[in-house]
Amino acid sequence: MGISRREFFQLSGAGLAASALGLSLKPVEAKAQDLQIRYAKESATICPYCSVGCGMILHTLNGNIINVEGDPDHPINEGSLCPKGSSVIQLRDNAARLTRPLYRAPGAKEWKEVSWDEALDAIARKVKATRDATFVAKSRIKVKEKAGGMEVEKEIEAVVNRTMGIAHVGSAALDNEECYLLQKMMRGLGLVAIEHQARI
Repeated sequence: MGISRREFFQLSGAGLAASALGLSLKPVEAKAQDLQIRYAKESATICPYCSVGCGMILHTLNGNIINVEGDPDHPINEGSLCPKGSSVIQLRDNAARLTRPLYRAPGAKEWKEVSWDEALDAIARKVKATRDATFVAKSRIKVKEKAGGMEVEKEIEAVVNRTMGIAHVGSAALDNEECYLLQKMMRGLGLVAIEHQARI
């Protein structure tokens, strides 16, 4: 905000007059010290939602998150947060958040709560059944070779070890190490259709 020379002198004069009259800012300073985050622990972190990587400052008191704000020193967001980042407190403190897996049997109308072991075993069985049903070990492919100075196309049988029955979409909330391990696992299963949410 630019101010003119005249406005500068007016503001300076008003400040001098206020201090000469004995106006005190102590009540305002006292109110500022009663902030909710006064005794809270401050931690810098990164927003877990998208691939932008905005910086956040979390304030915790007695193990509870009491405030979330953008980190003004972070080079990406410079203190701003989108609505998702601003509501990150709900990842932990949200009565509507599901914390256990739910299962709805084919044809059923109601969901039922199951254990993590049951859910993971069911997923593993379905992945294995799909992979076994769609796995291709070898495939006939066309290759070009040079023979006698000419390029000749011929068909060969090549080992492909792939499945086209399963696809994987990664999450931008994962870090590099998690993405690396997921990529190895998906390639080990023979997946070809591997994509990432941040690229889409």
